Amino acid sequence: MAILTKEEAKKIIDKVLAYSKADEMSVGLSGSRTGNIRYARNSVSTSGETTNLSLAVTAVFGKKSGTSTINEFDDASLEKTVRRAEEIAKLAPDNPEYVPMLGPQKYLDINSFSESTAGITPDYRAQAAFDSIDPCVKKNLTAAGYLEDTTGFSAIGNSKGLFGYNKSTSIDFSITVRTADGKGSGYAARDFNDASKLSAKSATEVAMQKALASSEAKALEPGKYTVILEPTAAVDLLQNMMGSMDARNAEEGRSFLGKKGGGTRLGEKLFDERVTIYSDPQNLEIPGSPFGGGGGRFGGGGSDGRPQEKVVWVEKGVVKNMYYSRYWAEKKGVKAIAPPSGFIFEGGTQSLADLIKGTEKGILVTRLWYIRAVDPQTLLYTGLTRDGTFYIENGKIKHPVKNFRFNESPVIMLNNLEAMGKPMRASGNLVPPLKIRDFTFTSLSDAV
Repeated sequence: MAILTKEEAKKIIDKVLAYSKADEMSVGLSGSRTGNIRYARNSVSTSGETTNLSLAVTAVFGKKSGTSTINEFDDASLEKTVRRAEEIAKLAPDNPEYVPMLGPQKYLDINSFSESTAGITPDYRAQAAFDSIDPCVKKNLTAAGYLEDTTGFSAIGNSKGLFGYNKSTSIDFSITVRTADGKGSGYAARDFNDASKLSAKSATEVAMQKALASSEAKALEPGKYTVILEPTAAVDLLQNMMGSMDARNAEEGRSFLGKKGGGTRLGEKLFDERVTIYSDPQNLEIPGSPFGGGGGRFGGGGSDGRPQEKVVWVEKGVVKNMYYSRYWAEKKGVKAIAPPSGFIFEGGTQSLADLIKGTEKGILVTRLWYIRAVDPQTLLYTGLTRDGTFYIENGKIKHPVKNFRFNESPVIMLNNLEAMGKPMRASGNLVPPLKIRDFTFTSLSDAV
C-alpha cells in the first residue's frame, strides 16, 4: 500500500477534504519503499527495506493554520486528523504573511519513474555490494560503501480544487576505498533515477585507482592554486550558491545577491560569461517534480502546489532570476518563481582527462567535505579536501598531495573560471568538472 496510484491517492485526498469545516484545507499524501545495503571493512554491516505511507493535513481559519499528520487510513482516523488540524489552527496566532491557497494548476508531464529501480530486490543490493567489495579484497584494499534505492509517490490537493500527483524512483551509491596502511583513500559517488545506469563495479574501480594513487602524499605549501574540481567536489559549493538565491534574503540584505543600501543584483553580470545555470524538471538526466514552491531542494518546506517549470537562473554570467515565496512575490508584484529541485550547469565538451592534459601546474580535487559558511553575504565557505588530492604538472598527475583546508566563495570561483568539462550527474544536478585559477588553500590537513 506504500505506493498508491493517482486514482487511489485522489480518492483519499477527496475523502479528507470532505471532512473539512475550515476556511481552507490542503492535504499532502506520500508513500515510499526504500531499500539499502551498507558495508565497511569489506563486510556488509546492515541491509533492509522499509515502507512508509503518511498524510499531512493543514487547516486554515482566516490567517490561522494548523497541521496534523497520520499514517492510518481508516475513515475514523482520517476524520480525527482533520479535526485535530482544525483544533490546532484555532489555537494558533495569525500568520501575517499567509497567502490564500492556489486553485487548480496545470503541471508538466515528468518521467521520473523507472521500472528498473522499482524492481530492485535484496539480491540486486547484495550483488552490488559484492561487485564493490570483491575487487577491493583482491587488491588488498578496504571498501566502505552505501547503496540506497527509493520508489515513491507524492500527491497534493486542497479545498480549492488543486490536485497533483507524481511517482518517482532514485538510486544513490557511494564508495570509499582505503589502502591497507590507511595512507591512501579514494572516493566515488553515483546517483540516478534509472538503476540500469549504475555500475557499482566501475564506480568502485575509480575509487580503487584513487586510493592506490594517493598513498605517500607530499605536502605542498598552502596558497592560491589552479585547481580542477571534479563534479563531486564542485557540486557542494554550487549547491550552497543555488540555495542562496532567495529574493527576500537578497532584498533584505542577507545574501550575496543583496546590494548595500538596498536592492538586489538581479540583472548584473556576477560570473564569467561562460557560466549558464538553469533548472528543467523535464530534463531526462535529472527529472524533477511537477510541483514545488517550498518543496524544491533549495527552498525547504512542503510544496504549496506551484508548477515547476524551466527557469534560467544565470545566463552568460548574468543573474536572470531568483526564487520567491508567494507572499514575497505578491508584496513585490512579481511572479512567484519556485525554487528548483535540481540545477543544470552548462559545461563544455572536454573530459576530465582533457582538462588535466591542458594544465601546466595545478591540483586535482576529488571531494570536499565539512563545508561551513564563513560569510553569507559574500558566500565565503571553508572546508577540507579529501579522498584523493593530486598535483598536476605538465598535463600529467605527478603525485598525491596532502589535503588542504580551503577558504573560497563560489562567486569568486566562477569569476576565476579557466575551463569546463562535460557535465555529469552529481547529487541530483548536472555539473561539469571545473578548472579554476587562484583557488585559496589556507592550511594543510593530515586526514586522508
